[in-house]
Amino acid sequence: MAPEVIFASIRELSGLLQSGKVSSVELTETFLGRLERLGPTYNAVVTVTRERALEQARRADSEIGAGRYKGPLHGIPYGAKDLLATSGGIPTTWGAEPFRHQTFDYDATVVRRLEEAGAVLAAKLAMVELAGGMGYRQPNASLTGPGINPWDRHRWSGGSSSGAGSAVSAGLVPFAIGSETWGSILSPAGNCGVAGLRPTYGRVSRYGAMALCWTLDKLGPLGLTADDCGLVLEAIAGQDDNDPTTSDRPFRYDGTHPSSRKFKLGVLKDVTAGVEDAVRANFERGLGQLADIATVEEIELPDLPYEAITRTILMAESASAFDEFIESGRAAELTAPEDRFGPYARTAVLAKDYLKALRLRGVVAKTADGVMSGFDALVAPTRAGVASPLDQEFRGAVRGTARDVMGAVGNGAGLPAISVPSGFSDEGLPTGIQFMGRAYDENAILAVAREYQAMTDWHTRHPEVATA
Repeated sequence: MAPEVIFASIRELSGLLQSGKVSSVELTETFLGRLERLGPTYNAVVTVTRERALEQARRADSEIGAGRYKGPLHGIPYGAKDLLATSGGIPTTWGAEPFRHQTFDYDATVVRRLEEAGAVLAAKLAMVELAGGMGYRQPNASLTGPGINPWDRHRWSGGSSSGAGSAVSAGLVPFAIGSETWGSILSPAGNCGVAGLRPTYGRVSRYGAMALCWTLDKLGPLGLTADDCGLVLEAIAGQDDNDPTTSDRPFRYDGTHPSSRKFKLGVLKDVTAGVEDAVRANFERGLGQLADIATVEEIELPDLPYEAITRTILMAESASAFDEFIESGRAAELTAPEDRFGPYARTAVLAKDYLKALRLRGVVAKTADGVMSGFDALVAPTRAGVASPLDQEFRGAVRGTARDVMGAVGNGAGLPAISVPSGFSDEGLPTGIQFMGRAYDENAILAVAREYQAMTDWHTRHPEVATA
């Protein structure tokens, strides 16, 4: 199938399916072939769900042909991060060797809702073992090997949704579902030059998803565009009795019309301190472009230990979530050496420190909402640097000098954010720009990101991968 179809947006693919120019079976066969042929090249795939995918594709063709069109995802293949439960004997490995043969007899709510929307599950995608919760420091922390970046096979695709980032970037699936506890959607989106949306905490049900950190975990889409992410979010969002943390606030994606007013954006003071030169240059150029559609104001957040608060919550809850696994000694079976002993350090977090972090998180959430109340979004570089080499620990020099206040505040307070491509380094590696909004205000950040992408063409550039 032609490259223009392989790298088509969801709306473009939906138009082809509705018009009968392509069938869901044809589309699915194309992406199944790419997953099987190219997936191993990027260590992006755990399981290709060929039988289930073709069954769903045939059903989609029948429904579309009979006039029972379900919406823009109907008949379109996708991949799911391998921490989402899938029935039918399909393994759900959590990216970890000790769970290589694990199966469930039910589908995660997100998987079920996508099936109800007519989407076709084509693959379970690779991830960092146990979503990085054991303290990994380098790319080779997965039973499938390090996530390989389609833009440079010597570079990392990012964690922990590594397979989702690689698969969308390389045209193996039109969109994917990832998860984020702290950076695991935005990081691979930024590294791989695609769009990634972290929804508000509680917007999307996590029933059937591996729990790493109950009060930080979020599920969200990666796609080629912000518009793709909005369409997918509408399908998967909503209250779920099986997940009591979900909100009953409805979400309807408002992505049909451009904004009729100028946006108001905030930029944290010193937000580019410690970042790589290419990231800074592309971000500053992006701010200049955004000036055509927005007013941009420099702001400051009160001096609080944002990263320490979020990190304490993450460490304490991950130790509790994997208490039985840690006590069993099976951490010794994990791939990354540091993950074999890292869990034990997490068990040392004191209850008083965890409770203090929870109380301070309330202060952070209230403070952030007050600062952001006058803005449509805060804007920042997605990551401090471009994708790191596969043979290098990613907690290196850049990580050591650049603070991740946006990540700490956004994940600690459960705020939505989206990353879209912002350019390339001299080595041809993607950089990203992120827009973070107030709780439940995904439509605002999606609108800004759409307008930014309407002014730029970074999202139309794709790595040189086989298209036959």
